[in-house]
Formats: sequence, C-alpha cells, structure tokens
Amino acid sequence: MLTLADLDVFIHTSHILRRVSLEVGAREVVCLVGRNGSGKTTTLRTIMGSLRPAAGRVEFRGKPIHGRRTHEIARLGLGWAPEDSGIFPDLTVAENIEIATWTRPGGRPAAERIDLAYSVFPVLHRYRARKGPEMSGGERKMLSIARTLALDPEMLLLDEPFEGLAPAIIPAVSAGVAAITKLGRAILIAESNIHHVPEYTTRLYVIERGEIVFGGPPDDAWRDATVTRIIGGAPRPTPPSRSPLQ
Repeated sequence: MLTLADLDVFIHTSHILRRVSLEVGAREVVCLVGRNGSGKTTTLRTIMGSLRPAAGRVEFRGKPIHGRRTHEIARLGLGWAPEDSGIFPDLTVAENIEIATWTRPGGRPAAERIDLAYSVFPVLHRYRARKGPEMSGGERKMLSIARTLALDPEMLLLDEPFEGLAPAIIPAVSAGVAAITKLGRAILIAESNIHHVPEYTTRLYVIERGEIVFGGPPDDAWRDATVTRIIGGAPRPTPPSRSPLQ
C-alpha cells in the first residue's frame, strides 16, 4: 500500500535521510523506531509532502506521491497525526473533528465519519465543546488521532502517539489505536520508546542517523545486535493488551 524506496532527504544542507526504504501493506501495523533525531519525523513529513526527497520515491497504492502537496496526499487517503498533535486551539473538539471531513469531502457521509471518531475515543464526546487550551496533553493526542480518522483514510501515520503522556492516559490512547486496527486501516507508527510498540505490530523498522538498520518481524529485532545496541539493551517489553487482530 505504501512504499518508500531509497529516499534521500536534506533539510537545508543537512543530509537527514539516507536511502530509506520501507513498506506498509494493507491492514498492517508497522512501527518505525529510533532515537530522537534519528529521522522518524522527517520520514513522515516526507511521506505527507511537507519535505521533498532529493532522491528516491514514495508510492501510495502503486502511484508516486512525492512532490505532491500535503492536502492532495490527504485526499488520496493518507492521514497524519503529528507529534505535537497539531490541533487548532481556537476550535472546539467537535470543530476539530468536523474540519477533517471538509479536507476529504468524498466517500462516506461526514456524520458517519464523525461518529466513528467519537466511538474510538468516547471521552471526546463529553468534551466536544472544549477548546485546545482546556485539554490535557493526552486528550489532545486523542483528538489529533480522532481528527485523522474522520478524514476516512486508508492509512494513518501516527508520530509518537504515546510520547510525553502520563502513564494513566496511555492505555486509553493505546485502546483507541487498537480499535482503529480492527477497522482494517493500515497504520505506520513512529516511536522513540521501544516499550510503546504495540504487540500487534506486524513489522518493525529501526532507524539510526537517517538510515534503516533493521527491518523485519518484531521478534527478530530482539536477536539483532545492532537493534539492542540502539535501544540500550533494554529488556524486551511486555505489552499491556492482547492483539486486536487475533
């Protein structure tokens, strides 16, 4: 469904991504793991058209999308929840979710898409009249993902969905992401904390200094010396929930 092939990306004169290649198939949950500054966000920004590769290609559903504008890529069915949530602080929860249906007006009725977003994160329905400054960091993360879902995308890109959240809120966000996988949407998650990688991840990539140093089943990552060096020899995490795909 999504293919990145030999991407080279520069920001000003800095060579950030070096021949990055990865794939996300239909209904897959793929995680891109790397330390802060390794190139994860740059990869997602390149997919969404915020950055243009100097070399290589990005394809979605078999068609090249690199060089296209972000709103055009969103209309093709790729939704992005950025690391900073990216919600509109002057709009209410309800307005933030509704605006996604304007970005991609085709497909299912807007009301159905909005109801689906609230079903994934029910707490947002209670807060629908609140504005950004009245919400916690975890609530803003949920709103960002819910807004992305209201776009009705075939694939979601989630940048650090669990980063900086209080431990008490992580299960709610994790449950929402798991619910999205049950809908059959493909997901690409960028994560710096290996302990936040969902157990239902089908494939794992590790990025270091702008290069993919591992790609394969998550179980194989723990037997790879390069991967264990990058994650600091941390013990293999025990995810809190069962796979929604089983």
